[in-house]
Amino acid sequence: MPDYKLLKELCECDGVSGSEEGIRELILREITPYADEINIDNLGNILVHKKGKKPAKNRLMLSAHMDEVGLMVTDITTDGFLKFDEVGGIDRRVLIGQRVRVGHERLCGVIGIKPIHLCKGEESGAVPSYGEMYIDIGAESKEEALLHVNYGEVASFDSEYLENDYMINAKAIDDRFGCLVLIELLKSETEYDLDFAFVVQEEVGLHGAKVAAYTLNPDFALVLETTTAADIPEIDPSKQVCCLGEGAVISVMDRRTIYDKELVRLAFSAADEIGVKAQYKRAVAGGNDAGVIHQSRGGVRTLAISLACRYLHAPSCVADKSDCESVMRLAREMARRIAGGDLSGESAQ
Repeated sequence: MPDYKLLKELCECDGVSGSEEGIRELILREITPYADEINIDNLGNILVHKKGKKPAKNRLMLSAHMDEVGLMVTDITTDGFLKFDEVGGIDRRVLIGQRVRVGHERLCGVIGIKPIHLCKGEESGAVPSYGEMYIDIGAESKEEALLHVNYGEVASFDSEYLENDYMINAKAIDDRFGCLVLIELLKSETEYDLDFAFVVQEEVGLHGAKVAAYTLNPDFALVLETTTAADIPEIDPSKQVCCLGEGAVISVMDRRTIYDKELVRLAFSAADEIGVKAQYKRAVAGGNDAGVIHQSRGGVRTLAISLACRYLHAPSCVADKSDCESVMRLAREMARRIAGGDLSGESAQ
């Protein structure tokens, strides 16, 4: 059973790409007693080695990204409103009226636009550009705003973690749930030696994972991620990508990676044998840290196991608890099998 109390803490912690200090400290607090070696590289990745009962037959890197999408202050108006741009890919439609926490002081702010009463014609139904939006922190002037916020500081969604018996609702499930999987594996007794990478700046170009993979030089990589579920009204089933409640999502191909075919087959076989649900990602879309990991050095055989999530990169993402458990159990089993050499040795492609 995943530790949902810790997941709440992970999701509510701020860690916009390039400003991962807070989430990094939280993860270090959790893993330090269980790790045999921890290194923080120059980009801020956490690289961890954990000894198992036996040496690994294949060097395996398990990776999850710490960062989340957010906003960055680009300008401050004379009357104290903050202009901003996105950090990572965000649908502008989800921003209007949202609460955010801004800068190192975590000031409360609200994203505003021109009032609907003052809009004319097509303007009233159009999605505002970033240039038309602003963050209101209650400052009365640029000088007052600059006492608390500076250019280049980031803002994250101010969202409460909620759950019931079946679902979780929070910001940053992408990829704090992947981080939780790695943390829980680190806390457990493992059969083989494993390497873990909690990486930075995935949302702005997979930067941290590229460095981490080069440093660790693994034979295999297992990327724990979150992926878009479009199982919602008016979306044809053939275009839903994946569905909540149908288990761990296994990718065959996305915009950055063609995944190792033997690992894909092994994942579905392992899921069946341990009695957890697994589903294909039914779209060639998106990408994740696998895109740079599999190209590192002489090549890394790579698999992504993802949690299906509605409303990704938004203030209120939704995921299914049964899927959380499926991903957790399958990741544990795949780590054991890959590190233990449970592969046929067939050509990767």
